[in-house]
Amino acid sequence: MKKEKYSKDAMRVLKETSRTFYIPITFLKADLKYSVSSAYLVLRAIDEIEDHENISNETKYDLLMQLSELFKRPFTQEEYLEIIAPVKEQLPEVSIRLYEWIQACPEGSCSLMMETASEMAFGMAKWANKNWQIHTKENLDDYTYYVAGCVGVYLSKLWKWSYDQELNEELAIGFGRGLQAVNILRNQKEDSEERGVSFTPDGWTREQLFAYADENLAEANAYIETLDERSTVLFCRLPLAFAHKSLAAMKKGQKKMSRAEVEQTVAEVQLEVDAK
Repeated sequence: MKKEKYSKDAMRVLKETSRTFYIPITFLKADLKYSVSSAYLVLRAIDEIEDHENISNETKYDLLMQLSELFKRPFTQEEYLEIIAPVKEQLPEVSIRLYEWIQACPEGSCSLMMETASEMAFGMAKWANKNWQIHTKENLDDYTYYVAGCVGVYLSKLWKWSYDQELNEELAIGFGRGLQAVNILRNQKEDSEERGVSFTPDGWTREQLFAYADENLAEANAYIETLDERSTVLFCRLPLAFAHKSLAAMKKGQKKMSRAEVEQTVAEVQLEVDAK
C-alpha cells in the first residue's frame, strides 16, 4: 500500500473508532497529525484486547505481556500475528492491523510510540490479572496512569520532538488521568453490572470520584496553559472541553453530550484559541 493512500486509510479507521479524538487530531500539523493518529490506533488496538468481553483475563494477561515485550524489540508482522492467533477471529480491524499503524508512524517519533505502547500493554496486563479491582486511591492512580497518564507523557515527548518545548510531566499525567476519570464515571454502572469490575476505591462515593476527576482536570487546564503552539493547543483543548462538559452533564444526571453539543464545542474552542 502506498504511503499516501495508507495514511488516508489510517485516518478512516481512526474516524470509525473515535469521534472524540478524530476531530482534534485533524487540527495538528502534519508531523504531529500522523504521529498521534498512528499512536492512537496502536493504543486502541491494545485497548480492544483489554476490553474484550469474550477473552479471559488469563489470556489477556498473557497476550498483553507478550506484546509489551514485542514493542521493546524489532516489531514484525509475523510475530505479532503469532501472538494474537488464539483470539484473532474475535478482534476488530484496528487490532488486527496494528503492525500497519506502526509502519505509518513518522520515523522520528516511532520509538516514542513504541515505548508508550510497551508501558501501556504492561499496565493493562497487570490490571487484567487483578480483574481491575481498585481498592485504594493509589490503585486508581496506578491504573489511570497506565491507560491514560502515560499517553499524556507521550504527547509531551512529541511536542519536544516536533517543536522543542519542555513541559511538566506531572501535569501531563493529570491531563490523561482527568480524561480517563470522566470515562470511568460515564461507564461506572455498565462496568459493575456487565463486567463485574469497579474502578472506584473502597468506600468512595460517586461524589468523591467526581472530585478526583475535577482535581485531575484542573491539572489538565494548567498543562494546556503551558503550551504555545496553536495546533497542539487546539488538539489538547478539544478533548478537555468535551471532558468538562461531559462531567457537568453527568453531575446533572445526564449521560453524554449530543452531536450538536460536540459541534458547538469545537466551534467555541476554535474561537477561544484564535482570540488569544
